[in-house]
Amino acid sequence: MKILGIDPGSIYCGYGFIKAPDSRGPRVNVSRKDARVLYLASGRIVLPARKPLHIRLKELFTTLTEVIAEYKPDEIVIEKMFFAKGIKAALSLGHTRGVVLTAAALTGIDIYEYSALEVKKSVVGYGRADKNQVQNMVRAILEIGHDLSPDSADALALALCHSHTMNFGIPAGGKSCS
Repeated sequence: MKILGIDPGSIYCGYGFIKAPDSRGPRVNVSRKDARVLYLASGRIVLPARKPLHIRLKELFTTLTEVIAEYKPDEIVIEKMFFAKGIKAALSLGHTRGVVLTAAALTGIDIYEYSALEVKKSVVGYGRADKNQVQNMVRAILEIGHDLSPDSADALALALCHSHTMNFGIPAGGKSCS
């Protein structure tokens, strides 16, 4: 099961790609090695802050569509909307999430959403963990030997949260589209 996590942002949009065992089917003699979650790739889409929002959204859509086509995930996980510091930030994030959801939905791949609290609780064990704790835990779980941007780490944490949710048979965090 290949999972693409996406952390939406109007300047930095992180993505993380993992391979997780698919626990929804029958488990027949699965070795410990095959039961591990594997890091495949991560990165972030950097959008020009000085450009108008509609130009950044177009670039985000195009680049994210290319990322999805390149990695061919089985499922896509996107962070749910959370409170923003101001109205302008909330609107910008809403537009960004709309573009991310549209790019993902056009593929026909199942989309799942989790809140930041759910992700942090799943990956770190504490829903109020800070960005450094999330980054360190993601690197430890996936045995990543290099630094990650906060956006990439958050995207990988989303994918890990979904993997953990699947493994325990918990209903997925709000399947939104398919």
